[in-house]
Amino acid sequence: MFPVAVIEDAAAAEVSLDPVRARLLAELAEPASATMLAARVGLPRQKVNYHLRALESHGLVELVEERRKGNVTERMMRATAASYVISPTALAAVQPDPARSPDRLSARWLLAVAGRLVRDVGLLITGAARAKQRVATFALDGEVRFASAADRAAFAEELTAAVTTLVGKYHDETAEKGRNHRVVVAVHPSVPEEPAHGA
Repeated sequence: MFPVAVIEDAAAAEVSLDPVRARLLAELAEPASATMLAARVGLPRQKVNYHLRALESHGLVELVEERRKGNVTERMMRATAASYVISPTALAAVQPDPARSPDRLSARWLLAVAGRLVRDVGLLITGAARAKQRVATFALDGEVRFASAADRAAFAEELTAAVTTLVGKYHDETAEKGRNHRVVVAVHPSVPEEPAHGA
């Protein structure tokens, strides 16, 4: 099971967004059968089986074991990932394009950049899985508390200068075997974390 997977297909995204199926995905962090799930979610086993087949046909759940119980074979299923992110490629005709209105101070532009980031990393993960390779990535995630809007603006200015200097130092347009990498740096107000389910 992957810690996170990207859903790129529109039909798979639709299947995953159904409330019952989303609940089944959450329950399938650990392997379970349709009978076990039916008791947990309060639905008939046949209905759970129907939803599991839909999830399985889109690669969102997988068979991990078959158990023989008398004349019945019990299929133990598990989600293919602990969590899922829906890529903008699932809505290809309306996916965000940061080039439409580049504005470093716009929250909507930041959202478009983040959407492109999800799309690109999802495509890289899919390609790397096919090639049985790893994707060379790096990310920073942190928090800073500004005393004032002026401090925030000064921070943004210094950060821009520092990143521009680093890019200038390492970017080599003439490197024959070089590979382009995208750099994304974002600053936005922190959003309080939701309490863990059941906490």
